[in-house]
Amino acid sequence: MVEQTILLSELPLNQKGYIKKLNCSGNIRRRLLDLGFVEGAQIMPVLTSALNDPRAFFIRGTLIAIRSEDASLILITSKM
Repeated sequence: MVEQTILLSELPLNQKGYIKKLNCSGNIRRRLLDLGFVEGAQIMPVLTSALNDPRAFFIRGTLIAIRSEDASLILITSKM
């Protein structure tokens, strides 16, 4: 399997990925890290709102909803 890097906002529903990098700094970076968005963590989008923003992600045993704007700051890979 070839490793593919995409933005979290582009990951299709119910497809697993692994966090590779956070492309942000300051308060948003701290908040994402506090929520468990750390390098190597497995993540899977499971729910979407009617307008596709926000989306809910299953990460580290928790369901967390984040905006597409924030999800576009997170690089993921298909395998770790």
